[in-house]
Amino acid sequence: MTTPDWLKPGIYGAIGGAVLVAIVGFSWGGWMTSSSANTMASEMARNDVITAMIPVCVGLSRADPAREAQLASIRDVAAYRQRDAVMATGWATMPGADAPSRDLAQACIAELDLEAS
Repeated sequence: MTTPDWLKPGIYGAIGGAVLVAIVGFSWGGWMTSSSANTMASEMARNDVITAMIPVCVGLSRADPAREAQLASIRDVAAYRQRDAVMATGWATMPGADAPSRDLAQACIAELDLEAS
């Protein structure tokens, strides 16, 4: 089947317009693929869980009978090792988990306010 000559510019314009709309939509329009949306949603959910668990970490630290000694040991290590020190205390272990959470330990350090105590 042959297309008439007067129809070709319309077809080319429609194809070019579709490509342009797709480029603008994904670049500036906020469109995203489902895998990008899933990645973003998973990251937001993980951050929300960590934020919700910070009071548990602080509560475990307050209930620990050796709190002052633990805080002193956390303060004594280098800043880049403090997360590991909080994980070693067990304060960063979520209820029901077998191992401490690195992200929760990092967030807990900020809430413990090591300089003030």
